[in-house]
Amino acid sequence: MVENMRVGKYLIAAVALLMSMACSGRRVASVSMEDGTMEATVDTTKKALVVFFSHAGDNYNVGKNAVGNTKIVAGYIHEIAGADLFEIVTHKYDDMAYKPLTELAKKEQEDGELPEFEGEVDVTKYDTIFIGGPVWWGTYPQVMFSFFKKYDLSGKTLIPFTTHEGSGLGRCAEDVKKAYPKATVLKGFSLYGHEARTGKAKVEKWLKDLGY
Repeated sequence: MVENMRVGKYLIAAVALLMSMACSGRRVASVSMEDGTMEATVDTTKKALVVFFSHAGDNYNVGKNAVGNTKIVAGYIHEIAGADLFEIVTHKYDDMAYKPLTELAKKEQEDGELPEFEGEVDVTKYDTIFIGGPVWWGTYPQVMFSFFKKYDLSGKTLIPFTTHEGSGLGRCAEDVKKAYPKATVLKGFSLYGHEARTGKAKVEKWLKDLGY
């Protein structure tokens, strides 16, 4: 009898919590952490931000294109989740062929170079920030680390995503966690670059799992 009363109290508390969330319109989703656990939640009623770098021009297994693969995925997130966009823009890599670009990217990484980028964004307005880019030599391009150095995202929920041709997320999630040890870094999402123009359904599924 006592045990049944305890169970009843837990059920009443759970129902009250669900009713409270429903009345407030607050939607949360349990999602995977970078280490594989299921501990974090995303409040999808609050405005999110997509910070991304995307390389237009000569891309591996895609060829020349006017819009970079990551920018296309960022556009899907903007459309589906209603997130704002901030593009990390640098002209350092403009009009470069694929091989010279890879050589430059490797040298930048080896030297720890932090290229300059254009524009500014008020990150204080957002609790959830998607962080996207191509995978160059196992992680994000160095210009994204320039952004990491400039902006403090501590206390926020960070969601890495990448476009790639075989690297998946690479070390991107781990490097975001290193840059922001006081943030919650989720497991993230990766999409083949050659699928960017036809892969909207995969992005939709991923965002649906997040609660969008």
